[in-house]
Amino acid sequence: MLDQERTGRLSGRALPRSKALYDRATAVLADGVTRVTIERDPIPFYIERGEGAYIVDVDGRRLLDLNNNFTTLIHGHGYAPVSEGVVELLKTGTCFANPTQHEIALSELLAARIPGVERLRFVNSGTEAVMFAIKAARAFTGKSGVARIEGAYHGAYDWAEAGQNASPDAQNWPDHPIARPSYRGTPRTVAEDVVMFRFNDVDGVERQLVEAADRLACVLIDPMPSRAGLLHPDPEFIEAVEKTARRCGILVVADEVLNLRQGYTGASARYGLHPDLIAMGKIIGGGFPIGAIGGREEVMQVFGSTGRKTLLPQGGTFSANPVSMVSGRIAMEALTPEEFQRLERMGDHVRRELIATIQHHGAPFCVTGAASLFRIHPKASEPREYRDAYLNEAEAAVMKTLSRHFLDAGVLLPFGAAACLSTPMTESDLEPITSAFAEFVKTNDHLYKELGQ
Repeated sequence: MLDQERTGRLSGRALPRSKALYDRATAVLADGVTRVTIERDPIPFYIERGEGAYIVDVDGRRLLDLNNNFTTLIHGHGYAPVSEGVVELLKTGTCFANPTQHEIALSELLAARIPGVERLRFVNSGTEAVMFAIKAARAFTGKSGVARIEGAYHGAYDWAEAGQNASPDAQNWPDHPIARPSYRGTPRTVAEDVVMFRFNDVDGVERQLVEAADRLACVLIDPMPSRAGLLHPDPEFIEAVEKTARRCGILVVADEVLNLRQGYTGASARYGLHPDLIAMGKIIGGGFPIGAIGGREEVMQVFGSTGRKTLLPQGGTFSANPVSMVSGRIAMEALTPEEFQRLERMGDHVRRELIATIQHHGAPFCVTGAASLFRIHPKASEPREYRDAYLNEAEAAVMKTLSRHFLDAGVLLPFGAAACLSTPMTESDLEPITSAFAEFVKTNDHLYKELGQ
């Protein structure tokens, strides 16, 4: 456990330097921040620097980082090979209108590693990767509709985000998922072009894909949807999605922007999914902005312009910029099969210890996740779909208290999102995670004892 004299009770301290920065920010930034995902309790705390598996805030507190910029930094902070490679690159320039050899090198690495990736295109974010994967499916099939999982997160493209914030009406869930737009003013036609289905619902996904086959370009699926609960996919569900889509002429688009970190060959290969297109991001940029669309050559030809009209124009001033290409290649080269196996062993250890604590105390919690990812739920049974993982008011309050408890113990545990491990971590870095949870369960039963009833 980290020294409490140094860390202090982070959730209960004034954080004077962060407060001063936030006061400045609110005078110039809309809502004081630039991402809705920034946690405020009641204000955000600002980061001074990162050191491997740790971050140091502007008020001097050092925290074990289980967020890693929303799972992006698989090598943690200040990874020396990337830093050194980028410093050398900066001497030669940062971006050009013409291509460079660096985009070829990263493409070759990804195509050799990820099954089904025969051709690629680079963009600047995961949102763009999903957006252009959907557009590619539309251009290839000539259809406009998108089928997607209730509650899953796929970025900020209108058709990809409809239904990601699903919630019960008057404490009851509708019988069938509804593709509600995520913000006011979204064109009504967006919802008309989105078909929602429930994760692990074999009969439901088969029925809905068949019924809407004539208008669906693709089915968009995260093999283990993180925001929806970091849910384990049933093999029968994965098989139903793929077989039904193939039968109905619907392309399968796998969103692996986050879950590519589940193994050397990614998440689809891990769970037996064979997508036509894969959206990638986060870890493939080595800590710099990036996104990529990869897939079957036949489908990826929609981006081509040689000898015919381009079916899908795709530009981007900073797409395939040398900085992201070099940092991504260096970071991915270091992610060998052996390094993925080491991360998975550490993830298995953390999940096993958390579950042992839950069972020992009979606490109404459970743990989901795989590889280097885990998520704690204030639920007695492991959720199988988003509706099971959805937090009511009491459960959300418990999880907020849990995040504060971890913060007081010197560990940054994301609220309502996947926690992740990074390669700089060693076995000794795992103890603060498991001991913080054990202490919480042991001393806070008054907060959660009614959750399992």
